[in-house]
Amino acid sequence: MITVKKILEDKAISEVWSVPPTTSVIDTLHLLSEKNIGAVVVLDGEKLVGIFSERDYARKGIIQGRKAKSTPISEVMTPKVFTVDPDTTIQECMGMLGQKRIRHLPVLEKDRVVGVISIGDVVKSIMSEQKQHIQFLEQYITQS
Repeated sequence: MITVKKILEDKAISEVWSVPPTTSVIDTLHLLSEKNIGAVVVLDGEKLVGIFSERDYARKGIIQGRKAKSTPISEVMTPKVFTVDPDTTIQECMGMLGQKRIRHLPVLEKDRVVGVISIGDVVKSIMSEQKQHIQFLEQYITQS
């Protein structure tokens, strides 16, 4: 069974990108663009206080008429963050992503953010696992 720990180990980029709650929306959007990522965690020191995604900006920023240059991220972030730990299975992650209708899961270890996985990371991991199963079955069949 594949766990979040394995997904984090396999990720090409393992760095956790974060901003403090006082960061402006425009600076956060620049970070998302520069790093080619869809979300950042919002940390007050080392404490996770929210997550901000492009979807948050579309729904809570633009539509509500907020100015990206003068709005702090704390006003548009999602404060209720669903998280996982390194021992969470990919099946549990898929269930959470689907039920909560979210795309990113920060990974916490002892209340410290150690990574972020996306729905894409989880799907890639599931596909890799299925490919391995298929290869095993093909080898088994051809050897029989």
